[in-house]
Amino acid sequence: MAVRRRTPVAAGVEALEVWRSSPDRSCLARSVVATAVRYSLEELAEVAPGRSVEVRVPPFAAVQCIEGPRHTRGTPTNVVETDAATWLALATGELAWDEAEASGAVRSSGIRADLTPYLPLG
Repeated sequence: MAVRRRTPVAAGVEALEVWRSSPDRSCLARSVVATAVRYSLEELAEVAPGRSVEVRVPPFAAVQCIEGPRHTRGTPTNVVETDAATWLALATGELAWDEAEASGAVRSSGIRADLTPYLPLG
């Protein structure tokens, strides 16, 4: 099933490039970060379709991905949650999954919550 995109691809690619090339990411406009996060989460859902893992990057977006048992109600059993800067560093390959988890920057639960096979995004 194709991912229903809410972020135009051109806008997402541009926001991600602005984020990558920024020398001081703390000064980036919130709208740029939000677009980059939403676009990269949509890319993850495209690369790893499914509904068994919920990836959350509050306050910007959440997506369900990865094949397996579908979650429908209550708290999902497979959850990944992180902040925008960590997510974008993971998505672009600037940060490895195991480093992010070890530092506590990523909180994950469930047997399918390891995103190593899908990161960095192409």
